[in-house]
Amino acid sequence: MQRRRDGWMARAAVMAVGLALTSVAPAAPSVLATTGMVADLVDRIGGECIETEALMGPGIDPHLYRAAASDVQAFQSASLIAYNGLGLEGQLDSVLRRFGERRPTLAVAEAAAAAGPVDLIQTDGDGAPDPHVWMDAALWSQAITPTVEALRQVVPDCTAGLRERASALREQLSALDAWMRASIASIPAGQRVLLTAHDAFGYYGRAYDIEVRGIQGISTTAEASVADIQANARLIAERGLPALFVESTINPRTVDAVVAAARERGAEVVIGDTLYGDALGESGTLADSLPGLLIHNTAAITRELGGERAPLPAALSDWRAPLRARHGGE
Repeated sequence: MQRRRDGWMARAAVMAVGLALTSVAPAAPSVLATTGMVADLVDRIGGECIETEALMGPGIDPHLYRAAASDVQAFQSASLIAYNGLGLEGQLDSVLRRFGERRPTLAVAEAAAAAGPVDLIQTDGDGAPDPHVWMDAALWSQAITPTVEALRQVVPDCTAGLRERASALREQLSALDAWMRASIASIPAGQRVLLTAHDAFGYYGRAYDIEVRGIQGISTTAEASVADIQANARLIAERGLPALFVESTINPRTVDAVVAAARERGAEVVIGDTLYGDALGESGTLADSLPGLLIHNTAAITRELGGERAPLPAALSDWRAPLRARHGGE
């Protein structure tokens, strides 16, 4: 009897300690972001005040993503839902709009466009604007203030920290914007053409003065035709382009077809290093954050097209630090 009573008391003590720890360290409010780019922005500003989760991981194409029942449950339990908007999330868009009628939501790309004078790139398809605004570091930085305001509603006690981290991120994106511009400018003018599997780099091309061609359209739901393949092969041959690129979320078959067609025309062209368009890279790689994605892409484009990458400025010397600190020094 005494042994049984002692065991019960020991279990009760463990339960009491667990309850005490729970009361001392409550879970931080959660933010569910659709893409890795949106999650990175929210995470860098929210810091330790929030828990951020990305719905779509590396290699996931948001244009084709379909919501599962578990996603709806995750939306319902999130303190804030952050998404890109402008139609990027495809079939998930209507779900997000419905949740926006009854839960706190933030359409990050739409907020960035509304925060300053900017002309969204219009598409030739259904009339929706190009949603890939994160490819322009200066334009993406316009989403910082709206993100701070959305997070303040969730964690008002963290306002000072939110604003401090936002200021640091704004400085980093400004330095990154200048570095990207200098690197792309080093590419010989005749070769300054970015040919990719799908047209995700419109804002990048406009901001950094490089002609952009996509074999597929803005959305990966579009299929490249034989005429598209031949037109891009002709472009490679006529302009003497040394490389074209495929993004991490795209099947490379159309790029392979363009390379074969270009070689039939006597053009020597290679497929350059993989670019990251609609998703971040795997954890631990350079492209596992938005600044890293832009650094990786710009370095690869500059190198493969015959330019020379500019030295990274001092403001970018610790651009990985916030995420390392947040995730235990990884």
